[in-house]
Amino acid sequence: MSDTSRDPTHRVSARHQRGFFRLALLTVIAVYFLIAVGGIVRATGSGMGCPDWPQCFGQWIPPTDVSQLPPDYRAIYADRGYAETEFNAAKTWTEYVNRLIGALIGVFIFLTAIAARHYRRADPPVFWWSVTAFLLVGFQGWLGSVVVASNLATWMVTLHMLVALVIVCILIYVLVRSQRVSVSSRSASRPLPTLAFGLAFGLVLLQTLLGTQVRERIDHVAQELTDRSLWIAETGLLTLVHRSFSLVVAAAIVFLLWKLRSQMHGAAVGPLVVRFHRPLVRIVLATLVLEVLVGIGLFYLAVPAALQPVHLLLAAVLVGAIFALWVVWRSPEPA
Repeated sequence: MSDTSRDPTHRVSARHQRGFFRLALLTVIAVYFLIAVGGIVRATGSGMGCPDWPQCFGQWIPPTDVSQLPPDYRAIYADRGYAETEFNAAKTWTEYVNRLIGALIGVFIFLTAIAARHYRRADPPVFWWSVTAFLLVGFQGWLGSVVVASNLATWMVTLHMLVALVIVCILIYVLVRSQRVSVSSRSASRPLPTLAFGLAFGLVLLQTLLGTQVRERIDHVAQELTDRSLWIAETGLLTLVHRSFSLVVAAAIVFLLWKLRSQMHGAAVGPLVVRFHRPLVRIVLATLVLEVLVGIGLFYLAVPAALQPVHLLLAAVLVGAIFALWVVWRSPEPA
């Protein structure tokens, strides 16, 4: 992800820069929306609302009533490894809408890759990473089919989430980098707090993936206990580790922001730092506070279903915001 591939003899027009920025930003927001919808699917237990893929109960338009299915549909799906499949219109359509939104996101990312053609000579990484994001969406779609085929195997659900975060980070990278083609690529003289960035980003990512494991454990407990007030106690040590680890994550983020604040005084900074640093810091701080509050609510309020997708979304936003800060601070100085 270096600047060495930039071709200074080519420029992207201001109009194309603005257009690409808006489209890429819309795509990032859309991916986050999909993550939120995925969280709703998990919170409502709709992950197996469609026990097959890409169709749903063997139909391209899912049924709205059990009478639209064969009388022996449960036996049919039992033979395929889904013995507990039972039609529920709300869960079926929740999962199906999630799939439709995923397909729409694929269109957004494809359009982003097409729009990135203007950068192919001025800054090739913008183009090629945009194409990579589109290819990863195809892989993510296939991975979704494997998740269904595995009957929501824990490690597959976690991998599915990890790939979503990778796609978000790639899109954020091209979004920020696309605004750099008009500035000098001279190396920055200020020391970049690489360790602080790596520590904060790594810990947030680890905490997010640990949270998916907690989520899977809660899903397993929920199948045996209907009383939500008992769920946390039944998840055991994993939830306690996840809760306590949040203090370490928060400390790492505060340390990073403190290091960046010290860099803002008395050192030359690139134009993207001037433009994006303050709003990104605000996003990181606000998201961190909200994430902690939602986590407290989940722990002490018997895991309210409404807070589960919010907790997941905030974690994904935190990962993306810290990554965006890193990309911004790696931007070149003014010549």
